[in-house]
Amino acid sequence: MPHDPSVDDLLTAVTGGFGTLETTVFRGQTSVVVPEPQSLELLTFLKTQGFDMLVDVTCVDYLEYRGAKQRYGLVYLLASTTTNQRLTVRVFVDDPVSDHEEWPTVRSVAAIWKAADWLEREVWDLFGIRFEGHPDLRRLVMPEEFTAHPLRKDYPLQGRGERHNFPVITRDHS
Repeated sequence: MPHDPSVDDLLTAVTGGFGTLETTVFRGQTSVVVPEPQSLELLTFLKTQGFDMLVDVTCVDYLEYRGAKQRYGLVYLLASTTTNQRLTVRVFVDDPVSDHEEWPTVRSVAAIWKAADWLEREVWDLFGIRFEGHPDLRRLVMPEEFTAHPLRKDYPLQGRGERHNFPVITRDHS
């Protein structure tokens, strides 16, 4: 029976191929932080190493969070269906500083894992993180007319008045 590589062996291989990356282990769960320019290559490598299931892609807005160096933290939860290993990959991005970019951008992993299609669309819709190379990046939760991204921490709790022109659906017409 072949020996499945441990997460420690995998992290050693990752460090050899991608340089020193920040890694943490908390309650048996391993997490790796990768810079955005290397994120697609690292996630592709992890897929070839047996992490064949993308469990989730989500985002955290660290606006005004003490100690945060960048505003958004993308979280990729990976699993191996053969070894039952799990790995969390974090990618941090900021709001763009140049005038030619409107949104924080990360390269899409939808070509690697089909599950990323809707997961990335949800992050785009609610946080405004653009996924470069995504095959169909449009709103998933909010209506197309909604211009903001409501899970950003600078979005007001009462909204910005976007709902005033949405039709009211009553029980009789639903």
